[in-house]
Amino acid sequence: MIVAGNLILIALIGYLLGAIPSALMIGKLVGKIDITKVGSGNVGGTNVIRSVGFGAGVIVIIMDLSKAMLAVLLARTIMGDSLIPLAGFPIDAHLAEVVAALMAMIGHNWSIYIKFRGGKGAAVYFGGWFMMFPLYGLYVGLFGGIIIIITVLLSKYMSQGTILGTLGIWVLLVPLTIWFDFPRVYLIYALIATGMIVYQHRGNIGRLQRGTELHFFGRGAKRDQKPSEPKQ
Repeated sequence: MIVAGNLILIALIGYLLGAIPSALMIGKLVGKIDITKVGSGNVGGTNVIRSVGFGAGVIVIIMDLSKAMLAVLLARTIMGDSLIPLAGFPIDAHLAEVVAALMAMIGHNWSIYIKFRGGKGAAVYFGGWFMMFPLYGLYVGLFGGIIIIITVLLSKYMSQGTILGTLGIWVLLVPLTIWFDFPRVYLIYALIATGMIVYQHRGNIGRLQRGTELHFFGRGAKRDQKPSEPKQ
């Protein structure tokens, strides 16, 4: 019962931390704008970079990374060395970290503070990795980051880079889990998180297909009023 209670507490903390709308806060503080009403309307670092400035966007990205990192750190502290096998699956600190990281992503994407609106969750996803598995997580994060950077430089679309980067991490983790005995629950984390990120980019995917997606380096472009309508 204590472990179950700890997991519920960890999930709640992860959600509330992740739900902090960093982009909205920095947009109003630095740019004096409502980030939900400019650019892509996304509550994330990319839209802040495009609509407010590079420095403000970097601050948002760091804050979003930190939300997940703090959630995972608190989960590890709360769970401690507790270990309960359930149907052959260990309920331990690794699972607690994954619960915290996923709930931080859910909070970021559907924030209770801003009527369940939010961002895409990519920075929060990477933040979870860095704290869950500091050494290999850094390498995995860098691998995904390199894919994102190369894709953005070639295509100029951050959405495309983010999708390919997160998918690339999943592909890399499969052999790493087999060969180096990574905790399997981390592979589950990557799969669920990738699914959420792709889902949150469904509008971007549609705009990429129509040729109306905003360039990463673009500023001041208007949002699609009706994403389902073809470009005129």
